Amino acid sequence: MTLEPITPDRAVKLYLQDRENELAHSTHKSHRSRLSYFTDWCEQEGIENLNTITGRQLYEYRIWRRNDGDLVPVSEKGQMVTLRVFIRWAESIEAVEQDLHTKVQIPSLAHNEGVDDAILDVEQARSILDYLQTFEYASRRHVVFALLWHTMCRRSSVRALDVTDYNPGDQYLEVIHRPDTGTPLKNQGRGERYIALSEQMCELLDDWIETTRDDVVDDAGRRPLIATAQGRIHQTTIQNYVYCLTRPCELAGDCPHDRDVETCEATEWQHPSKCPSSVSPHAVRRGAITHALSTGTPQQVVSDRANVSTAVLDKHYDARSKREKMESRREFVDSV
Repeated sequence: MTLEPITPDRAVKLYLQDRENELAHSTHKSHRSRLSYFTDWCEQEGIENLNTITGRQLYEYRIWRRNDGDLVPVSEKGQMVTLRVFIRWAESIEAVEQDLHTKVQIPSLAHNEGVDDAILDVEQARSILDYLQTFEYASRRHVVFALLWHTMCRRSSVRALDVTDYNPGDQYLEVIHRPDTGTPLKNQGRGERYIALSEQMCELLDDWIETTRDDVVDDAGRRPLIATAQGRIHQTTIQNYVYCLTRPCELAGDCPHDRDVETCEATEWQHPSKCPSSVSPHAVRRGAITHALSTGTPQQVVSDRANVSTAVLDKHYDARSKREKMESRREFVDSV
């Protein structure tokens, strides 16, 4: 096979263009970010033609990236997995030697290494929902947090919802992948599904739409369910809502970390994540999933509702102890 000369930077640009319609927006953005380090390293090392790169150089890049970025093992693994995917693609356009991707070494992780163990427990979730129900009923924060907890959705799915995706009569939401108009789902078409809603959740959505929601359209002419005066809510805003609501001082008014609430930087809109007790939307999702499993909801039901495989459910979302899992299975054993 005759290789065709190409610069690393040009190859990465072609790769990103080729994968743009295949990858979720967040994944594509991640690949672009990770591969930018690779092109920077190639420039630093004077590698102007990707044809010449070797397995040893790929190993040297791995060590450089680990040290330069001070990466933990799970981050290093993510970087190298993306690089291997790129190198394999480069083989298909005759930019590197065949099977070079097999020389990209991927670090192995210890059991449960890299698993995010942050979780919002059910008692705190209920306290937040009670507070919102009482003091901020049908507000944007109320609707966003209630949807995250009740549906177990990712924030990208909550953001993607339109008013027309809500069926109040049959009490469900339809989650749809619409990448062409700015609301892709993490799992693309596989993330599309119907989500049943409780009567209480429907009542909240009805009141939100009727009395509080800004009657606007987004840049694509769609009517976002979670709207702001400017259009569709941003994912960062959803994240900030959760960080703010899970700060202890937000509800209780005092700080368990002996900080002065008046001067603490975590009370600023831009920095709520700097509170040691605040958690992300992922922790809300994880808490809701764990609560559902703990109360006896079958794993497959939770898997379908939350759009996550049972394998990933076990590893990343189910925070129950082995004993708690055993107790959840007891009712099925007793009936045998």
